[in-house]
Amino acid sequence: MTNLSENPVICFAHAAYGLLDAYDALPASERPAGTSAFQVASREELAARIGEADIVVASGLWDNALLAKAPRLRLVQSVSAGVNQFDATAFAAHGVQLASAQGANEQAVSEHAIAMLLALARRIHEARDNQARRVWRPMQSDHGLREDVIGGKTLVIIGLGRIGGRLARLAKAFGMHVIGVRRDPSAGLNGADEVVATRDLLGVLPRADYVALTCPLTDETKDIVDARALAAMKPRSILVNLARGGCVVEADLIAALRSGHLEAAGLDVTVEEPLPAASPLWEMPNVLVTPHTGGETRAYEASVTELLVENIGRLRRGERLVNQIV
Repeated sequence: MTNLSENPVICFAHAAYGLLDAYDALPASERPAGTSAFQVASREELAARIGEADIVVASGLWDNALLAKAPRLRLVQSVSAGVNQFDATAFAAHGVQLASAQGANEQAVSEHAIAMLLALARRIHEARDNQARRVWRPMQSDHGLREDVIGGKTLVIIGLGRIGGRLARLAKAFGMHVIGVRRDPSAGLNGADEVVATRDLLGVLPRADYVALTCPLTDETKDIVDARALAAMKPRSILVNLARGGCVVEADLIAALRSGHLEAAGLDVTVEEPLPAASPLWEMPNVLVTPHTGGETRAYEASVTELLVENIGRLRRGERLVNQIV
């Protein structure tokens, strides 16, 4: 049921990205023959027009209930690397193929992670807050309140895939010792100095000055950083989460930050997004929050479009898709 029509219609569904503009900017010779496209910017628009589409390019606007309303649909190309919002079983039952955008943002996310590590170590978040209040902080006699360096420190990376591997190489360039945590350690070091299985996470956390999450959200990684894991981390260590909010038990993280056991946290993702106004994370001075922008770049639409074009060609040739999930 995966045969694509000769003149497939592509629906780009995103509230902010100019995906249609990026597609239209391709030379005619590079666009798959016979295709036409339109863009929607809301769930309501997507639901109203899903029946017209042979291909959907989406992420946050996706609803799995749309599968039942899309008789022409053959391919969903995710805009994001994460695909936990898509029901793979339902896709298979409807004969719709699904591919992620893994790799389109590995440079951005890994650089965002290293930026958070540096910002928290150098207390840039505090300097920005002081700037807003016109406060010139004096030199500190208390060592615990001073800026620090990341060189010579140990970083544990949970999720040593493409993003985690690139983060490992960046961290090593700063002189860090990197321990990778991955489901299958036999897959290799991928830039780390050491690698352990996910089940052995608690054994390496006591060595961590910094912990970074770059893993997908799966049954294995859901709530992987809970009160037990946080307690196992070094006192005054730092956590950054570039994965998914559901990988961290938020209440346990807040408690560890309030107690001072954790020095700071950098969060690009939260359990509920947007982060609710009532969340204490907003006002915690030792927390740096970015609004799930770790993968953002000025060329993101072009990267996703390039991946889409390749996968349309593969679908037509009956080949396995790049980053195929279903």
